[in-house]
Amino acid sequence: MKNKQTHTRRNFLQLSGIGLAGAVIPSSAFTAFSPDKWRPAKLSVQLYTVREQIKSDIPGTLKRVREIGFNYVETAFWPDGLSLQKAASYLKDVGLSVSSAHVELPLGDNKKIFLETAAAFNCKRMIWHGWPEDKRYSSVEGTMELISIYNESAKFAKANGLQFGLHNHWWEYRNKVGGRFVYELLLENLDKDIFFEVDTYWVKVAGQEPATIVKKLGSRAQLLHIKDGPAKWDDNLPNDIPEPMTAVGKGTQNFPAIVKAADDNIEWMVVEMDKTAGDVFVALKESYDYLISNKLCTLAV
Repeated sequence: MKNKQTHTRRNFLQLSGIGLAGAVIPSSAFTAFSPDKWRPAKLSVQLYTVREQIKSDIPGTLKRVREIGFNYVETAFWPDGLSLQKAASYLKDVGLSVSSAHVELPLGDNKKIFLETAAAFNCKRMIWHGWPEDKRYSSVEGTMELISIYNESAKFAKANGLQFGLHNHWWEYRNKVGGRFVYELLLENLDKDIFFEVDTYWVKVAGQEPATIVKKLGSRAQLLHIKDGPAKWDDNLPNDIPEPMTAVGKGTQNFPAIVKAADDNIEWMVVEMDKTAGDVFVALKESYDYLISNKLCTLAV
């Protein structure tokens, strides 16, 4: 089962927690946050959230995403056999643009699809999705080897007028090598052109405080993955079996604190749910309403 799930996840990425009983963040959490003195990030949604619906009805699924109010999406996968150009036409037909794209590292034959993805979606922010965990993150030497690969990827992207970023899971903030967390080595040794797309949920699952991490990463943290739920460790996670997540604002995440810590560095906030217990479109609408009504982000046009 593990191999099948990993294979499925990697397939769609190449083509391109947790529980409903979490506490709702009280309104008092907003007292230290002043939207009037802050430039809000733009809102997008990761299409991985509706991957199952896309398998059966691409135009209908994208239309429902657009009707919720989203203007932008972050791409992750498309069904086998669907060209990037056709996928782009589906997005255009319903009025959706692409904020960023999850892709494979631009190595070997993947360089071509890396560039084709950027061109098809008119997108400059290309993000290594980071799944599954690379065992090289278990040592300093392995981590430095990966850093070298990421730096070369960034050079390739920059040479082609694109930006290269990294999306995290829990291991970068949970694993220690040489007595330090992996993310600390990444922050110190990655090319300065590489940005971070901070998955705030996995940071919390790893035992770190997302607001603290976002502040520490500073101007390198240019995108946030926004997802909510209990955000606690589960032994099934390495097998890609998360428990259901909640709509944003209905779990344990303190998004006002995270936004405050961002301090104008965040360009995009990308809503994502790996798994939901109920209707995913209802959860997306509730997430959209929470973020917009509390002025935690703004719509890009």
